[in-house]
This record gives sequence, C-alpha cells and structure tokens, in this order.
Amino acid sequence: MQVAIIPARFGSTRFPGKALARQTGKFLIQHVYEQVIAARLVNRCIVATDDQRIVDAVRSFDGEVVMTSAEHTCGTDRIAEVARGLGGTPDDIILNVQGDEPEIEPAYLDLLIDRLEADSACPSATLACPFPPTADPRDPNCVKVVCDCRGRALFFSRALIPYSPEADAVTGEADWLLHLGVYAYRRAFLLDFATWEPSTLERVEHLEQLRILENGYAMAVVVVQHACAGIDTPEDYEKFVARHQARARA
Repeated sequence: MQVAIIPARFGSTRFPGKALARQTGKFLIQHVYEQVIAARLVNRCIVATDDQRIVDAVRSFDGEVVMTSAEHTCGTDRIAEVARGLGGTPDDIILNVQGDEPEIEPAYLDLLIDRLEADSACPSATLACPFPPTADPRDPNCVKVVCDCRGRALFFSRALIPYSPEADAVTGEADWLLHLGVYAYRRAFLLDFATWEPSTLERVEHLEQLRILENGYAMAVVVVQHACAGIDTPEDYEKFVARHQARARA
C-alpha cells in the first residue's frame, strides 16, 4: 500500500489560511490533493489537519481528511498520527507531501515510491534537483544536499555544500543540489522516527531530516529535473494563480 498524507495547518506566519485560498475557483489544498491522486502508484491520499475549516473544505470536494492533534509541532508528527491509525504492514510506503505544493509533479511521487521499493536498505527517501538559475545556493533558505555514489544523502545544510574556494563567486559550475521537501517513508520507520528526540545537528541546522542521518539511517535522494514552486507568501500565491489562469487559457 502506498498512501500520501498531506499535512495542512490553517496558521502560517507569512500567509495565514493559505490552504483555503481560492482565487482559482478551487482551494489551494484541493490543487495539491488532485496532483497527488494523479500519481500512478499512490493508492490513497489523506489530508491531515487540526482545523475544522480545512476539514470542511476537503470534504466539499470529496477528499479524504483526518482531524489530528493540535499539539504537533511538525508535519512528520502529524502524518505519523494518521499512519498509526491506518494500520497496514511495516513496509507500506507513506508519502509526506506539503499542503502548499499545488504544482507537485505526480511523476515525482511515483519516482519516490519506485526508489524505496528498489532499495530495501533505505527506510526513507526524498527529492532534490539541480539549482535553478533563479536561485542562489548561498541563500540559507535554500537547503542543499550532498549524496554518496549510491544516491543516498550524506548531509543536508543551509550552508553552501559542497564548498571550495572557487565556489565563492557561485558561478554555476558546481553541482549544487536543491533539496525539495517531499518525503517517502516505510511505515514502521516513520512511526519510530516520530518518537525520537530532536538530534544535535537537527537543532543546529533546523532541518528535521538530519535526525535520520544522525541516528545512522539512510535516506535515498531522487534527483529530478526541476523544482515545483511552493506557496510560502501571498505573492507566491498570486504568481501561481497567474500560471493557473494562463494554462486554462492555453
């Protein structure tokens, strides 16, 4: 079984209520949901939220939604609560797809599932892509990942990695990889991971995925062609609306 869970909160520092933004005629969370269920290998999609307004919105388009605890501090804890209630086998694959990714490529989700099914030694997987020309690898908001020769993560950082003196000018010649915050976990591993205390490196970098590496577990990295534009601010949403309208007119 491959289940995608979309954690969605109403509160957002930069864009409160963004899950319910509806300038396209559909809720933002509906756009995400429809992209996810278009993935060939996803058997089921569930929105996980702690807000009744989001519950009502998801039900309005016949989506599946579960009300979760309001005490969770991160999306991983929220999806683990849902996964725990689903039952299933230890090797079921649980996808964590952010609720502000309305243009996530369904094929990328299939690639994550394929990778976990092919690499039995990896309990988790994530996405990365080459740095787009419009992004600056020195930006600490753009998380970098470096991989070993098997395509598994060695480290994630907000700093410029890999680094060399020649990279100071950021000429575009280095093979920097931008981490994309979409994850796949084996169900048993996800439930264990959600019980661990934050690790030292995680606290330093403010990157939850470092908890996995610091505890000695592997994370496979699937490198895709390009990033999908997430929605962090009202300005991001306006750009998404413009792209959506342009596609509708085409």
